Order: sequence, then C-alpha cells, then structure tokens
Amino acid sequence: MSEIKLIVGLGNPGREYEATRHNAGFWWVNELAHINKISFKADNKFHGLIARATLHGHEVHLLKPQTFMNVSGRSVGALAQFYKIEPAQILVVHDELDLPPGSAKLKLGGGHGGHNGLKDIIAHLSTKEFWRLRVGIGHPGDRNEVVNFVLNAPRKEEQELIDEAMRRAQEIVPLIIEGKLEAAMQKLHRA
Repeated sequence: MSEIKLIVGLGNPGREYEATRHNAGFWWVNELAHINKISFKADNKFHGLIARATLHGHEVHLLKPQTFMNVSGRSVGALAQFYKIEPAQILVVHDELDLPPGSAKLKLGGGHGGHNGLKDIIAHLSTKEFWRLRVGIGHPGDRNEVVNFVLNAPRKEEQELIDEAMRRAQEIVPLIIEGKLEAAMQKLHRA
C-alpha cells in the first residue's frame, strides 16, 4: 500500500469564488495547512500554490491549482511528473454533488461523475487510479442548475454540515499519510 505524497485541493482561484461550494477542496487543504502551520507559495512551474511539509513523519506536497477548475489537471500533472509521484500516491479533495452536505467519502479510482476538475486530472494522469476525498455538497435537483449551484455559497445550515464532515476528514489525515487508506476509509465512513 503506498503512502500519499501529494494532496490536491480543487477549487477556483479568486476572491469571488472563495466561499462557493466548488471550492470545498481548497477549504479542506487550507484547514490541513492551518492545523499544521504550513504556508503555501505560488509556483508558476506547477500553475498553483504549493507547500512541502513533513506530516506524521512523511514528506507530503500540498497543491491548490490556480488554473481554474476545468484545467486542474495541468497543475496536478506537472507536479506529479516533476516529483515522480505515482497516481496511487495522490489524494484529490473535491466537492461532490452526489453526496449530501455532512458526508465525506474516501475512494480510489472511479469516474469523474461530470466533475470537470476530475475529468481534466484523469486526462493528464492518463488514469483514474488516484485517491479522492469527496466532500458532499448536495445536488440542486436539476442538472441545468448545477453550474449555478456549485458557483454559489452553501446555505448556513449546509455550511455547518460541510464543516463538520471536513473536520471528521481531518481526523483521518495520519492514516492517509501513512498509506493506511483502508483504515482511513473505515473510520471516515463509520462516522
């Protein structure tokens, strides 16, 4: 079982997107950095904000692509290639329409479910076999409303549920970093 060497939070850069549901991946990685007193710095080579840290005895890269969601793969692919990080050593944290607010799930592989950030990462890595931490944001109920939905802020009660799910997902970080992903899944999915 391989340990995670790259944690990617997906979102859109810019102040106007900060509070939107599509930025749930950024929120989670920001919280991880905050808890561990890690600072991000801009790196044009990787089209993103990056940080290197030792977490739980393992060296890990954190990445927030600054390319806009639909071309996140350019950033992830560049960093993974440069540091020779295998897809199975990558965790992508993203908003998930198919899970309700308050839910967070960990999984390896699978499709992109219409998520353009995941779609682009799959294209750049040439595989679906990377880990995902899916943060539930719920679904507007109408496919035509999805873009508007993900680019708006959650309602207060939804935000509280999302924050709670993200807090639970922070508790499994040591297991994720050490490559104990089955144990991490069990702990998270039991909650």
